Amino acid sequence: MRAPALYTAAGSLLLTALAAAPAGGTPNAPGPPAPADFSRASLEARGAALAAARARATGITFGTCPDAEDLPGEMKCGTVSVPLDYARPDGTRIRLTVSRAPATHKDPHNSKHRVPGQGALVFNPGGPGGSGMYFPLVGMIPEWKRIAAAYDLVGYAPRGVERSAPLSCEDPKQFFKGPAQSPTYPSEAYKRERIARARAYASGCAERAGAALRHYTSLNNARDLDVLRAALGEPKLTFMGASYGTYFGAVYATLFPSHVRRMVFDSAVNPAPGQVWYRNNLDQSAAFEERWADFRAWVARHDDVYGLGTTAEQVLRGYEKARDRLAAKPAGGTVGPGQLQSAFLTAGYYDDYWPHRAHALSAYLKGDPRPLIEQAGPHPEAAKEAENSNAVYTAVECNDAAWPTDWHVWDRDNTRLARVAPFETWDNVWANLPCAYWRAPRQEPLDVRTGPGELPATLILAAERDAATPYDGALEMHRRLSGSVLVTERDSGTHGIAGGRNACVNGYLDAYLLEGRLPERRAACAPHREPEPTRTQRARTERARTVPAAPPAR
Repeated sequence: MRAPALYTAAGSLLLTALAAAPAGGTPNAPGPPAPADFSRASLEARGAALAAARARATGITFGTCPDAEDLPGEMKCGTVSVPLDYARPDGTRIRLTVSRAPATHKDPHNSKHRVPGQGALVFNPGGPGGSGMYFPLVGMIPEWKRIAAAYDLVGYAPRGVERSAPLSCEDPKQFFKGPAQSPTYPSEAYKRERIARARAYASGCAERAGAALRHYTSLNNARDLDVLRAALGEPKLTFMGASYGTYFGAVYATLFPSHVRRMVFDSAVNPAPGQVWYRNNLDQSAAFEERWADFRAWVARHDDVYGLGTTAEQVLRGYEKARDRLAAKPAGGTVGPGQLQSAFLTAGYYDDYWPHRAHALSAYLKGDPRPLIEQAGPHPEAAKEAENSNAVYTAVECNDAAWPTDWHVWDRDNTRLARVAPFETWDNVWANLPCAYWRAPRQEPLDVRTGPGELPATLILAAERDAATPYDGALEMHRRLSGSVLVTERDSGTHGIAGGRNACVNGYLDAYLLEGRLPERRAACAPHREPEPTRTQRARTERARTVPAAPPAR
């Protein structure tokens, strides 16, 4: 279910900071014993209320951001303390890093008008494992200036991420192993190899995190969000979550409906308990096959630019030719089929990558591997960040729900799926397979739902052909959150559409956040324009834009 830790509305802005250092607390230290006459759920609810009350009294002292955060001077940083285990609120505590850009109060259309403030808008980019520390920078983008005028833009690194009590499952130096293979139809020997890697990775998580591992969950992320709300001095929360951020945002809405002011769910995850997370991953793999076909059809329409064929099938043959060549001789000694697949998977998330990926493939097949190496090659300087993000992703998804523990179930389900959706299926298996051998206790997924009148009206945004969070998830979220409104971008597949290139979507977003106005139940927008083909590769720092959608081969 991994989605890049990026908020697309920010264009090429980085929304994941490059910092990791202890944030305080000792994860393995035990707290005082819990009273025996309370259920764990009751203790956690009591602990969450106590933590929020303490945070409200303490607040957050914002100051200059540490150099490690690499943030501009106009942004301020602070920390908020949360219990590692909400059932033991007086036990071990960890600190979450927080960033903020105060509301500008400047009307972008009328310099004489001072825009009244509406408090804090808190953002999470998804993952799990994504950091929102760079989110306040979106206020510099034209599409966000009206929102930035009214709201303090607040980002944070969730528990385990970056300097927020960072989680690690293996030596970061070992994380980017390349070149890697990525067989569409893996042999039995290759499957055994990947099973062994998954077992080792799960063991590494357990050994490195110890007793703290069980506390990296969506339920605790939702509780942390309420503590952050209180620390910011907000009586009610205004929140925007993208991708996975929509899931624990919905968990928050279920746990704390009376604490909600406004919520935006951008690219909604299917929150049905039976979908979390094994079946959501199967659905994601199936959806990526359709989006992969969309990309190839676009490349074929621009054969005059790329020369990769006039049909999607011809483009596929070119891709497969490149994959076979890379299996025999990796480009630059670092880019093999695994790196190729990971690079082209990002084209399934964001269509603004299409021209660059098409150019790289075309150039490689014509004898110039440099664009492909630039786009697909590993970046060792980002290994610590990427390993940390992957560790949090794995821990949260494995802890959140039961997963099949019998390899034959995984093999049966994905062998069947790969017959019709070969592009992403097996790489998605390898990304999640440690959950089959997970040592920490599993949670029971919360039955996300609210009844009439329990929750203020919320806004769900979804692209109809989104592969990372298939559209059925938005429909399910809409059914479960009473009073929610669903806005759909038709015939589009970009993952994360708020504040992006679609003026219609942005109009609904602004009306809701700034005025509380929503359409009746559902609304639709025409798709944004497809990207224009480019004849030459334009320089851009792609690594700064995303974390790989599926972890590289371990």
